[in-house]
Amino acid sequence: MMNYQNYAMGKWVSGDGDGTPLFNAITGTEIGSANSKGLDFGQMMDYSRKVGSPTLRKMTFQQRGLMLKALALHLHGIKGKFYDLSAATGATKIDSWIDIEGGIGNLFAYASLRKQFPDLPFYVDGEAAKLSKKGTFIGHHIMVPKEGVVIHINAFNFPIWGMLEKIAVNLMAGMPAIVKPATLTCYLTELMVREIIATEILPEGALQLICGSANGILDHITCEDVVTFTGSASTGQMLKSNPKIIEEAVPFNMEADSLNASILGEDATPGTAEFDLFIKEVQREITVKAGQKCTAIRRIIVPEKLVEDVQSALSSRLSKTVIGDPSVEGVRMGSLAGQPQVREVTEKVNLLAKSQKIIFGDLNEFEVIGADKTKGAFISPILFLNDSPFEKTDCHNIEAFGPVSTILPYKNLGEAIELSRMGKGSLVCSIVTADDNIAKDFVMGAASMHGRILVLNSDCAQESTGHGSPMPLLTHGGPGRAGGGEEMGGKRGIMHYLQRTAIQGHPTTITALTNQYQYGGKQTKSTPHVFRKHFEEIEIGETVTTDTHLVTLENIEDFAEISGDKFYAHMDENALEGTIFTERVAHGYYILSRAAGLFVDPPKGPVLLNYGIDECRFTKPVYPGMTIAVRFTVKEKVDQEKRSQDDIAKGIVKFLVDVYDDEGETVMLATILTMIKKKNQD
Repeated sequence: MMNYQNYAMGKWVSGDGDGTPLFNAITGTEIGSANSKGLDFGQMMDYSRKVGSPTLRKMTFQQRGLMLKALALHLHGIKGKFYDLSAATGATKIDSWIDIEGGIGNLFAYASLRKQFPDLPFYVDGEAAKLSKKGTFIGHHIMVPKEGVVIHINAFNFPIWGMLEKIAVNLMAGMPAIVKPATLTCYLTELMVREIIATEILPEGALQLICGSANGILDHITCEDVVTFTGSASTGQMLKSNPKIIEEAVPFNMEADSLNASILGEDATPGTAEFDLFIKEVQREITVKAGQKCTAIRRIIVPEKLVEDVQSALSSRLSKTVIGDPSVEGVRMGSLAGQPQVREVTEKVNLLAKSQKIIFGDLNEFEVIGADKTKGAFISPILFLNDSPFEKTDCHNIEAFGPVSTILPYKNLGEAIELSRMGKGSLVCSIVTADDNIAKDFVMGAASMHGRILVLNSDCAQESTGHGSPMPLLTHGGPGRAGGGEEMGGKRGIMHYLQRTAIQGHPTTITALTNQYQYGGKQTKSTPHVFRKHFEEIEIGETVTTDTHLVTLENIEDFAEISGDKFYAHMDENALEGTIFTERVAHGYYILSRAAGLFVDPPKGPVLLNYGIDECRFTKPVYPGMTIAVRFTVKEKVDQEKRSQDDIAKGIVKFLVDVYDDEGETVMLATILTMIKKKNQD
């Protein structure tokens, strides 16, 4: 039997004495033990802060993203070695796919977000704020990695996904982590961490693992640490109220199991594609991972006239669910994660049965294929019917964390919304309807009690990821019972591990602090022209001041003919009464085009291409007889990796295009993105 170890302070270590026995959820046989006795949690946290944190914080977002990409590619290449051990958790191949490849997918998703961040160790957030009349005093916001450690306390149901979806975010932000998986299934997390550490892709101290108990670890947290928790609401509330959390004002993100609902629209009657989608989706959410998902459907809210149809169709699908050893052909639902879960789910089912009727399934009488149900952690899908959901409210308060759900009837959409809200806060709900008006009314009525809402119909069904699948680029969390937390969410999720700080000063000073040019800051003359320079040679604030151009009526008419834009303000001086214009005005896009003609240096050089324009604004009308010129300033530089050995070494330079008139006033501002070759092609 294996002694599953902890990874602490750069070493794999076993706990002192006997550990907690771990069991194969299918066969019931003991496979090893886990123990954290003897670990010094305070030293582990100091190690993260002093060894892992400095290295991660010095890395730029681009470097952190490439680190995650390399790790994801490696793990994807060896993903097969995790499936056998995953089966010991009771998971089918599909369940394991969600956990293993879904987790690796999170690494890929967060690696790709590097393109939304500067090539800096910190993030410059939003736009500068003008704080003075003459523009010599401005404010801005930067976001820097917290200089602490993240403690992830994870649930048993997704030993790999639960870890990877969290560390992807904190590593991208520049914070190290200590992961505490649920002991029940920690053996699978331990295997994944072993593979991660062996790659040496992550810097030392970036990741540590506790397989046994972590009681007491919160005694060592400080104000720069972050704690996340996934699991039961009662445990989460206990941790959240820890005196150290309160005393140090430590950010605490809680994702608790919730009583998620799925609603069948009144239009989705038997025979419609939406009715069939609803039945399929509910059945899948009951049986995938044997219902052990924080996002699983616990309440099935249907029009009262369709209750019998839903009951019949859903029971029919559930009856075809083959339970047993996932390695046996045809098995579609494995076991719970262990005997403790069987006891807990059984207890909750018996409590729910006091106020509502079981219409499908039996806790004792069910068939298991390829395994002994008395030894493995097996349970039958259980479907309840609650005929009076506003009076019999246990189903809105008690969650059986397994393949258990309840049908609830509603008379009108208002009742459906009220029933969904009676869960007192959910991670997710869904509504299946082909009527967008029904969907809109439901979403507006239910959104404040749900972290995510899926609107499912035949138009999106083929590509829909489903009710129970949190996506890396969308927030995952929910109000009330769901914990009031928020994680993932793409770029937004990374911000939770950064400290936002307001900075104030002269634009030149703020430019120096942010490494991004701020309007009004000092500009240095570029000699030669910036388009003659390679990426490495270009400096922030370098400026090309162009020759002037006299705008004529002929220019306006020629541009109208070429572009086809003959809007009245450009062409008809008799139509200007009641407008802001005093005479025919130049096209904004003519000004933009002519600006390019002024600032571009035509001969072939290091510039490869211009591939975009951001934040283009036309701030003042330009009339015939006015002259314009451009201040073309290096605003920001972003390095790019080579995609192959033959790829050109290059980077992205963002230029501020400031077009001004003969009075010195800005008439147009834009940021252009230019790809520029590096001098060093290695």
